[in-house]
Amino acid sequence: MIEVKNLRKTFPHKDTHNKKAEKVAVENLSLTIGTGEIFGLLGPNGAGKTTTIRMLTMLSRPTSGEILYDGRHIGNADDARQIKQMIGVVPQNLNFDQDLTVGENLELHARLYHMNREEREARIAELLEYVELQNVINDGVRQLSGGMKRRLLIARALIHRPEILFLDEPTVALDPQVRWRIWELVRRLAKDGATVLITTHYIEEAEELCDRVAIMNKGKLIDVDTPQNFINRFGRFVAEWRDDVHRDFRFFNTREEARQFIGTIDAASSIRKSNLEDVFIELTGRKEGL
Repeated sequence: MIEVKNLRKTFPHKDTHNKKAEKVAVENLSLTIGTGEIFGLLGPNGAGKTTTIRMLTMLSRPTSGEILYDGRHIGNADDARQIKQMIGVVPQNLNFDQDLTVGENLELHARLYHMNREEREARIAELLEYVELQNVINDGVRQLSGGMKRRLLIARALIHRPEILFLDEPTVALDPQVRWRIWELVRRLAKDGATVLITTHYIEEAEELCDRVAIMNKGKLIDVDTPQNFINRFGRFVAEWRDDVHRDFRFFNTREEARQFIGTIDAASSIRKSNLEDVFIELTGRKEGL
């Protein structure tokens, strides 16, 4: 279990008068992420998602607050070493050694975790079969498709059998078919007992995959709930209308309520089931990525 208590991160910067000031990236964030949970962290650009992930993965020190993994505190040196063995990170950027093959990249990573030769060979074979890349073990990384590279990133992050996996934009720029394969892999990881924390710009991805999602905006946590509970709380139907420039919508509990409302406006309109993106826009005022 991951516990985040009153987490705060500030950076020095200069204000509009060129004077020293303090920029707050994350403000008083508290979260609990359960073992075996697929947890989504959502927010517009500048919401504090990346800063939060950097603190959780010990790439950046919190200004204040606590982060605990199964009761172990990241501020304690002995605990921090144990925590690093517990986590795996799949970055958004492809950071392989481009001059090595698929197998050599995994071999290098396994050596960093001081795995002996027999263990390395068995683990690499196991993971390549797990992510369905066993037939390209001797291919150069440059030869792989975008989807293959994403699966290889996941295999590399799993080399030391982490209990917790961080996925930063795992399906960015992938076509829908490849995205579905990554989704299936994430579900399999959770089913096998891993805790998975995902950041994504695709709200439908979070709705499809996550047991719960946290929505952040301007460094602060707005709310945490399951995707379906979010939708039920705001309304299961949406009346949507637009003019030449603007698009707007309103939530309703029933289709009939939405139909009655549509009858009162003079604009191109429609009624549909609501989704998590509607909730996201309602809470943050912005579409993801804007």
